[in-house]
Amino acid sequence: MDFPPLIKGIIIGFAIAAPVGPVGVLCIRRALADGRVAAFVAGLGAAVADTFYGAVAAWGLTLVTDFLNNHETTLSVVGGVFLLYLGWATFRARTEMLPTPDTHIGLVRDFVSTFLITLTNPATILAFMAVFASITAVQMRNPMSMDAGLLILGVFVGSAAWWGLLSAVTGSVRDRFSPRWLRWLNQGSGVALAVFGVAVLVNAGL
Repeated sequence: MDFPPLIKGIIIGFAIAAPVGPVGVLCIRRALADGRVAAFVAGLGAAVADTFYGAVAAWGLTLVTDFLNNHETTLSVVGGVFLLYLGWATFRARTEMLPTPDTHIGLVRDFVSTFLITLTNPATILAFMAVFASITAVQMRNPMSMDAGLLILGVFVGSAAWWGLLSAVTGSVRDRFSPRWLRWLNQGSGVALAVFGVAVLVNAGL
């Protein structure tokens, strides 16, 4: 069955966002510590980065793709170091559970963090390009067509839908977590983020 471009984009965005990685760990922690709104805002950072890479793949922006390929190691190092820092900060994070979402500054920080994590992962653009090529999601002869725009919009909707679902499901069990559980979550999340960071650096050849 040949789906309309918007539906294809939603499926692609949801599928690429769904695998649990460092952004998923951060969003789960945010949902349990600060509520589903904070977690969703954090997830939107990844959704925006996914949309950027989706646009690069759909529009065939070879200049951007070449830059990413030529600086893959540098981007991986930046992303790996950033994950190590987030792991350390999360491991030492507060253990109180806020009754309301975090401050505006905190929300912006979370948004930027997940955006940078996703943007500095060259594998994301490769994943989009592979998926787009395999399903011939858009005709590259006319990359500026309405179909391409709808496809890119769908990527954002699909990715944001995943983060909304994850935030809602995790936030629904927030009341069952005590400060002790949250402290263990912070420590476990910090270790997980650090492991992701080390893996990125190893894959970069360091």
